[in-house]
This record gives sequence, structure tokens and C-alpha cells, in this order.
Amino acid sequence: MPTSRLGGSGLRLAYDRRVVADDLTVTVPDRSFTVIIGPNACGKSTLLRALSRLLKPAEGAVLLDGTDIHRRPARAVARTLGLLPQSPIAPDGIGVAELVARGRYPHQGLLRQWSRSDERIVAESMAATGVADLADRLVDELSGGQRQRVWLAMALAQQTPLLLLDEPTTYLDIAHQIEVLDLCARLHEEQGRTLVAVLHDLNHAARYATHLIAMRDGRVVAAGEPRQIVTAALVEEVFGLPCRVIEDPETGTPLVVPAARTRAGTVTR
Repeated sequence: MPTSRLGGSGLRLAYDRRVVADDLTVTVPDRSFTVIIGPNACGKSTLLRALSRLLKPAEGAVLLDGTDIHRRPARAVARTLGLLPQSPIAPDGIGVAELVARGRYPHQGLLRQWSRSDERIVAESMAATGVADLADRLVDELSGGQRQRVWLAMALAQQTPLLLLDEPTTYLDIAHQIEVLDLCARLHEEQGRTLVAVLHDLNHAARYATHLIAMRDGRVVAAGEPRQIVTAALVEEVFGLPCRVIEDPETGTPLVVPAARTRAGTVTR
């Protein structure tokens, strides 16, 4: 088994009495770019919420560095694990630079106040996500894609070894989707960060992930390297989509090609 700083065992995840997943066990390999895939309402975002300490399991435990994540102080967790939630909401009237700077709050304290190092990290995070020229703008004035990149900059400014991203390409056009995913890949490859992301696009997941977790109906159907687990049979089992899986001519990773449908609605293979 790969080494892991983050994972969950025997998880029952529920909202009130509605159980989303039961007896769920997952392992996030250390220094991996792990992507969780699956159809809508399969439990992807719920699992990410549990891994990030936002949702306490009804049963089982999420372990961070071998300790139940809910037994660790919130500020200590925030210095180790960062989160970009789905559709975050910024306070009214907040500026871009101020919002990104909030990523440094877990590192502040009585004995450590704002420093030049914090200022540099905020500037580098905005430059990396292409929002440096928006520093003096209000977040409310930005487009959906611009806001998403500002939130990603805030997550980067937190400078945690583990970073969780819930649909980080939401609201972005295809060019900016690739930019964000390329940035995530660089964080993983060059800085050794462990990333966990929920993505809807299976081909993006197969191209960028080093480790995939495929879910359906609150359970893990398969987990492993994309080249090992992404097959036509898996895609049909998880998504109900007849397809072919070929080699991506750019990267050599699996590329899912949906089966063609005739006008009568039948599938051709």
C-alpha cells in the first residue's frame, strides 16, 4: 500500500438521516494528484467534505497523519490541509488582494503577525493564478471565471502540503480549465504537494491524475492509476455510458470516446 497522510476508514457519511455513503474506505497516496470521479449525486463532494473536516462522519474516522481529524485543533488542520470548496461565497465588499490574503490567516498568531513573507506569498499566489492585475478590484465585480481563480489563489496562499479542490474548473472556459489543471499539476510535480480534486470531466481526470477514485452510489468502484483502471467496462459501470477508450495522442493517457448514436437512438460500437 502507498504511504498516506490522509484517508478514511469505515465511513458512514450522512446529512441528518439521509445516508450518502456507508462503510466507505479511501486512501489518498502521499504526494499524489488524486481525482475523484463519478456521476452526479454519487457522493464525490460529500467525501471531499469529510476529508476536509467540514463533515463529521456518523461512523468511522478520517485520519490526518494518523490522527482522527476531528480531534485536532482547527487551526492546526488548516496549516496542513487547504480547501477550495464548491461555489464559495465572498464577504460583501471585499477586495481581491484582501481575500487572497485570508489564506495566510492559519499561519498568524500572537507570536507571529503579518510579515513580508506573507506579502510575497500572496503576490506569488495571485501571479500563479493570473489574477495579479485584479488585486485592487472588488470580488463582487468579477466574472465567475475570475472569481474562481481568485479563490484558487487564496487556497494557494495557505501553502499547505495537502490541497483539496471541489470542482476547481467550475465556471471556466476550456482554455482556463486547462490553465488551472496545468497549475495544479505543477504544484504536484514541482512542490510535491498532495492534491485531491473532484472533477466532472473524465478525460481531464485521466490526463492529470496520478491516482483515480471512481465512485457510484456512495461506494468506491475502482481506485488506482488511470492507465490501469480506465476501461470501457468501468466507464459504462460508473456512468452508464457506452464508449471506447483509446490512447490520448498528446499524453498517452486514457481518452474516453462516447459511442455514436444513430438517429433512432441506438448505440453503435
